[in-house]
Amino acid sequence: MDSRQSTVAELVAVRWGDHRPGLRCEDRTLTHHEVAAGAAARAALLTDLLPQAAEPHLGVLLDNTPEFPQWLGAAALAGAAVAGVNPTRRGAELARDILHTECRVLITERTHLPLLEGLDLRGVRLLVTDTAEYGELLTPYADASPDPSRATPRDRFLLYFTSGSTGAPKAALCSQGRLAAAGRSLADQFCLSPDDVHYVCMPMFHGNAVIADWAPALVTGATVVLRRRFSASGFLPDVRRYGATYFTYVGRAIQYVLATPPRPDDRDNPLRLGFGTEAGAVDAAAFERRFGVRLVEGYGSSEGGAAIPWSPGTPPGAVGRAGPGLVVLDQETREECPAAVFDGAGRLLNGDEAIGELVNRGPSPFEGYWRNPQAEAERRRDGWYWTGDLFCRDTDGYLYFAGRTDDRLRVDGENLAAAMIENILARYEGAAAVCVYAVPDPVTGDQVMATLAGTFDPLSFAEFLLAQPDLGTKMAPRFVRVVRRMPVTATNKIHRAALRREGLRCTDPVWWRGPGETGGYRLLDLDAAGQPLPGG
Repeated sequence: MDSRQSTVAELVAVRWGDHRPGLRCEDRTLTHHEVAAGAAARAALLTDLLPQAAEPHLGVLLDNTPEFPQWLGAAALAGAAVAGVNPTRRGAELARDILHTECRVLITERTHLPLLEGLDLRGVRLLVTDTAEYGELLTPYADASPDPSRATPRDRFLLYFTSGSTGAPKAALCSQGRLAAAGRSLADQFCLSPDDVHYVCMPMFHGNAVIADWAPALVTGATVVLRRRFSASGFLPDVRRYGATYFTYVGRAIQYVLATPPRPDDRDNPLRLGFGTEAGAVDAAAFERRFGVRLVEGYGSSEGGAAIPWSPGTPPGAVGRAGPGLVVLDQETREECPAAVFDGAGRLLNGDEAIGELVNRGPSPFEGYWRNPQAEAERRRDGWYWTGDLFCRDTDGYLYFAGRTDDRLRVDGENLAAAMIENILARYEGAAAVCVYAVPDPVTGDQVMATLAGTFDPLSFAEFLLAQPDLGTKMAPRFVRVVRRMPVTATNKIHRAALRREGLRCTDPVWWRGPGETGGYRLLDLDAAGQPLPGG
C-alpha cells in the first residue's frame, strides 16, 4: 500500500482501471474497476441526497450483497459515515438504532422491508436496492469517477454498534484513517497479498467483517467474496468454489462448521488462514486437524482502544504478548495485578488476585461513541482506556482472556472467570458449545451455572470434571442447563445476557448437584412456589 493512501476513499479510487476480479457474490463477479465505478456513482447520488446541514450519515440494512461494499466505498468518497443496521433488531429498537445515528438515508432491500413497517422514520430517505426505481436513481450518475480529494484521515467513516450485555447498543466511531491503518496492519501481519481471496461470511453490519476482512482486502487489492448470510454447510463448498484463502470469524461460527459431517477430503481446500475470536483452543485445534487450516485467535476491543497481536511462540491458551501500555489492573485498587501462577497441569493458582481488567495506559486509537458521553467517560477513566475485559498476565508478559467484567463469578469468596471455566468444559466430548455464568447463591455471592449444547450424560460429565487437572475446586458447575442449540446473537456470539436472565427458570432441562458432591448430576425440580434453590 502506498503510504499516501491514508484514507478509505484513496484505497477505493486506486482500484479505478484495475480489471482483475474484485468482488464475487453467488454467480456475479465485478472487477475492481467496476466496484470503484459503482462506489463513485453512489457517492454522487449520496451527495445530492444528503441535506447540507445534516450529519452525513447513512444506514445500511442489507445482507452481504455487492451493494454493501459499494456503499462503504461511496460513503468514503462522499465524506459520509455508514451505520451498519442489525437486521435481527425489531420494532422500537430497530428504529432507535437508525434515528440515534441520525441516518438521513437508509439503504435496504425488499427482503428487509417488513422490518420497517409501522416504524416512525420521518426524515429518513429509503433506497431499496433491488427495485427498478433504485436503478433509475443511479442512472444519471453512471459516468462518475472516484474522486478521493474530499476525504481526510480524520473523517468519520463507521458508526458500528457494539453488543453490550445491558442497555441499548453503543455506536462506536471509526475514522477513515483508522480503518485504513487497521487494514494495512492486518495485511502486514498475515502477509496478505493481491493474490489472496477474502471470504466474507460474517455480517458486514458488524465491525469484524469490515475491519478484519474487507479493509485488508481493500489495502492489498485482493478479491472479496461475499456470503449473503453465514452457512456452516455452505462454508467449505464456497471456499472451494471461489478459491478462498483467508476468512474471519466471530462467536460460534467455527463450532458450527465443525458440527457438519466430516468428509475424507476436508483438507482438500485452498484456505491458509482464519482470523477471529472466541473459537477457543479446543475448536481451533480440531479445525486445523480436520481442514489443515490454522486459526489465529486475536484480541481487539470493538472500539479499537486496545489490541493484542498474536505472535509465534504464544503459549497455548494465551492470546498474545502485552504490548506497551497494556496492563492488567485490579478494578478496585487500580493497581497492577500480580503475575499469574500456573501449576504443572495449567491450573491458575492465584486467579483471585491475578485476574483484573485489561487497561491501555498508552496512546489509544479509541475515537469515542456517537452521542453517548457517559459511556465514553466510562471507557476513558483516568485518561486510560478500560476495555471491560478480564485478563491475567504471566511472568513472560503473555495475556490470557478471562471473560467480560460482568462475567466474573464470586463463589465462596473466591473470584472466578467464566472464560477459563468454559475452556475446560469445552473438552467434554458431548459439548458442541458451552457458556458459563453466575446465578445467585441463596446466602451470598454466586453459584456456577453452565449451559451446554450437545449430548449430556450426568454420570460421564461428573467423571469428566474429576479428570480435569486444571479445574479448581470452586469451578465445577452447580447447575447444567442442556439445550439443543445455543442461543446466539446476529454475529454468532452466545447470547449470554439472555441465559443469565433466565437462570434456572427455563424450559430446558437443568441438572444439578449439591456443594461438595462429586457424583452424578440429577434433574432439578424447582418448587412451584419459588422456594430457595436446593443445595444452597
